[in-house]
Amino acid sequence: MNLFTRGASPRRAAAPTAPHPHVDSPAFPPTERPDPALAALTGDWMIDPAHSRIGFSVRHALVTTVRGAFTEYRSRLYFDGRHPARSRAEILLSTASVDTGVEQRDAHLVGRDFLNAAAYPQMRFTSTAVQLAGPDVYRMTGDLTIRNATRPVELELTYIGHVVDPFGYERAGFDGTTTINRSEWGLTYNARLAEGGAMVSEKVRLQFDIAAIRTPAVD
Repeated sequence: MNLFTRGASPRRAAAPTAPHPHVDSPAFPPTERPDPALAALTGDWMIDPAHSRIGFSVRHALVTTVRGAFTEYRSRLYFDGRHPARSRAEILLSTASVDTGVEQRDAHLVGRDFLNAAAYPQMRFTSTAVQLAGPDVYRMTGDLTIRNATRPVELELTYIGHVVDPFGYERAGFDGTTTINRSEWGLTYNARLAEGGAMVSEKVRLQFDIAAIRTPAVD
């Protein structure tokens, strides 16, 4: 299935999509089982960019934190409320869309010292496994690709809730976070401070504030 097939659009509340039959049902730890009420969420979803944020934060000059986000991306999500291990996600981000609120800093980030958007226009996250970790908490592992380097990462996702909005569209909310070492993806540029230490921390916190909308299934 092409996760980025064009033409998919949000849909109003309808009967839940049936689970994909080709995936075996997982076993759950005896103390952690999904909330039966989440079964109604089973189906295909997409991130609503107007109400979501895929961002990052990094320590700068040892004394402050710089925050930014990627404003252009495509996504495809499949959530299985009965069997979370069947859930999956893929997000494709435009590296040139980075926005920290400072034009000069953004130009540096998309340049050759960091993301090199001209040579590597996209970043990709593809999930490889999902596990129920606690009440409304999911552990999603996946592959993160930056500058053609692919490394595993682990996200902790918290389910926020589910509503039908005034226009009849189903929405679900998730918050996720993980911390990576940017040098593992070839982002090694740095400047040293006179007092010692690096101008930009090696550790980068990635943040996923997700508002998802149910979409029609795509075969």
